[in-house]
Amino acid sequence: MNKAVEVLIVEDDVRIAHIHRKFIERIEGFDIIGIAHSAEESFDWIESFQPDLVLLDVYFPDKLGIDILVFIKEKSPNTDVIFITAAAETEILKKAFRGGVVDYILKPLTFERFKQSLEAYLEKRVLLEQKDKLTEYEIEAIWRYSSGQVAVSSLTPKGIDPLTKDKIVEHLKTSTEGISAEELGKQLGISRSTARRYLEYLVTESIVVTELLYGTVGRPERRYLIATK
Repeated sequence: MNKAVEVLIVEDDVRIAHIHRKFIERIEGFDIIGIAHSAEESFDWIESFQPDLVLLDVYFPDKLGIDILVFIKEKSPNTDVIFITAAAETEILKKAFRGGVVDYILKPLTFERFKQSLEAYLEKRVLLEQKDKLTEYEIEAIWRYSSGQVAVSSLTPKGIDPLTKDKIVEHLKTSTEGISAEELGKQLGISRSTARRYLEYLVTESIVVTELLYGTVGRPERRYLIATK
């Protein structure tokens, strides 16, 4: 996905809205299209621009953020929402959860928490937009993230590209006798170290298993096979 995620900040506190803007400017993949300081102002922004993502507070002088969430779902259903608020009331949390809110961040927030949330959201969005079909593991990971159990970034740790990972998995499915890191590298045109990194990652995720093949001389060869259920 080359297009940056368009973000609307909806926050009545000018100082906090400014902090959110500064935070977003430090994270790749996001563009701020505007800032609304009231519910009515946000309605105009949302209906006119239909942003990809809204960072939404709960308490406003004119309405609640939950009211804005309802408006978003009616007028711009493809817009995602992350709540950033001090509200911890169960009823608000229930409505946010049932309204499909992507994440719920309590104030005061740190940059690290903010960054984690937006990067996890971006990774999930890219995954859904780039692929026509997801693996069982990817689907489960997305929904575990959505329920707050694990970050989507666990899908693709640093140095692991989801598309390359899937390509390797599909390639392994064609090998009944398993494959070494060296063989995989040659067949896919990647280095042996890169192949081994991906293979070992797949082992940690129980997608791939290993076996040692003992020859007549030298060290045993480590071969990788798709795990059978």
